[in-house]
Amino acid sequence: KLPGSTGAAGWGAQPAAAQPSGRLPGFLASGAMSAKGSQSRISGEDSSFCVVLGAQWGDEGKGKLVDILAQNVQLCARFNGGANAGHTLYVDGKKYAFHLLPCGMINRSCKNLIGNGVVVHVPTLMRELDDLKEFDPRALERVFISTRAHILFDSHQIIDGILEAEQGTNSIGTTKRGIGPCYSAKAIRNGLRFGDLLHFEEFERRLRELIAWSQKRFGDPREKDTPQQQALRKALKEYNTQQAFDPEGGKKGGVKSIEEEVERYRRYAELLRAQIVDSVTLIHEDISRGYKVLVEGANAALLDIDFGTYPFVTSSNTTVGGVCTGLGVPPQKIDNVIGVVKAYTTRVGHGPFPTELQNENQTLEDYMEEYIGPERTMERKGHTSGPYSIRKGQKVRVGEMLQEVGHEYGTTTGRRRRCGWLDIALVKYSALVNGFDSINITKLDVLTGLKTIRIAISYRNKQMTEVRLPRGYFPSHLEDLKEVVCEYETMEGWSEDISSCTCWEHLPANAKKYVLRVQELLDIPVSWVGVGPERESMLKVNVSNDRTSSIPGSPLPPTPAFPSRGSF
Repeated sequence: KLPGSTGAAGWGAQPAAAQPSGRLPGFLASGAMSAKGSQSRISGEDSSFCVVLGAQWGDEGKGKLVDILAQNVQLCARFNGGANAGHTLYVDGKKYAFHLLPCGMINRSCKNLIGNGVVVHVPTLMRELDDLKEFDPRALERVFISTRAHILFDSHQIIDGILEAEQGTNSIGTTKRGIGPCYSAKAIRNGLRFGDLLHFEEFERRLRELIAWSQKRFGDPREKDTPQQQALRKALKEYNTQQAFDPEGGKKGGVKSIEEEVERYRRYAELLRAQIVDSVTLIHEDISRGYKVLVEGANAALLDIDFGTYPFVTSSNTTVGGVCTGLGVPPQKIDNVIGVVKAYTTRVGHGPFPTELQNENQTLEDYMEEYIGPERTMERKGHTSGPYSIRKGQKVRVGEMLQEVGHEYGTTTGRRRRCGWLDIALVKYSALVNGFDSINITKLDVLTGLKTIRIAISYRNKQMTEVRLPRGYFPSHLEDLKEVVCEYETMEGWSEDISSCTCWEHLPANAKKYVLRVQELLDIPVSWVGVGPERESMLKVNVSNDRTSSIPGSPLPPTPAFPSRGSF
């Protein structure tokens, strides 16, 4: 039996069948879209309450679409996570990297809300605001923080480093930004919230108690401690966070004592007093005024604490339900949910990865394909092999190419991301959980030059490869996920550089076929396609033209062998 099956063939399992070509998916075959499903709404442009969520393992490039949509909204909000998220935006040639601030900060007329579901490291927030002073000297006045949002302290970051080192080979691969320990403090109810800053005498007492609690449980050395753990425990015991683990190589600063920490937060309390608000009242008042609201998710569906690849997940709900609990809004207020899907798949850290081609250390066998595109050269600082170069006619390792051409290095961690083919089964599962109204495909340009491109269209079990797993099924246990193999479909690639395309109609035929095939497989309209890092590189898909005729061309026959990696 397959996991969760009720019969020999498995619950809801489908026998293998040839993939139809030219068939209109359900949302196309139904004819004209309803008013609720109008193109301008599903693209987010005319939505009154639009949510943009990552549909894979994060790093899909959500920030660019949020940046575009934020130009026409009055409120942009975050509902989950902390500084473990990273949005990189390029506006007028200038790079902005946000870890805590909503992307609406780039719109000088947009209010920005950090909701109650976010955990906030205040020094990081203040640094991001300082970086925006040249762009908008009054940026602080446009940021509002929920009284119910929890404060993430340096002690949480130190504990995160201690716990991660303690796991050894079983480490989860966290960003060590203190996210998990802060959410843990929230759950055991000894955390502090921004509302506490407004009652500073009580805040100081509880802060001292929290630090003492942390020192008692994590400050004393243990027999099997590594040198790193010993240093972290010593820093916590002395509360000298300047000497603690710092993921930014010294930029964070820190304090030398508890007294300095108390005074630092006394200054923050004075500076932020006017920005700490009852967020439930604020967002509902804005909704009642007819303001357009845009909500951006941190991380992505497969990192959700409940629905992700547990335990290799983040510590918050990253899916659409988290919007309601992280902002205090009911589900019926949300009128549009856009899922952001990279044209291939990436993830950072540990855990099974069905379509993986290349890992963080670039030690996998990889998949070889002929390169037919323009010559490219990318600098690789510190790489032992020097710059990465590819030219027409060369055989390339596809996973490595995705890493280097796609600049797949984490905004938050700097780690090289693991890369693989697009996984439709994974995105179908994400769509079931989130109810996407449309899809934004990003980084399509990275696939340019591959003679053929593979798409994992469904999962099968290693023991029963003749039976597909149910549509939308994604194993909840890592051992079951390890038993998954992928059924691939191969499509013809394109040689043209698409990074300068400014509209959907200018894309090469095979690039369009790839997008439309993804649309057909998911049975969800694609509303946007990204072909480069600039704001102008996000193309609105003219679905109205492409909805009235069958998808042009046919994919190559499905790949007969189903393993995801190792026997290509």
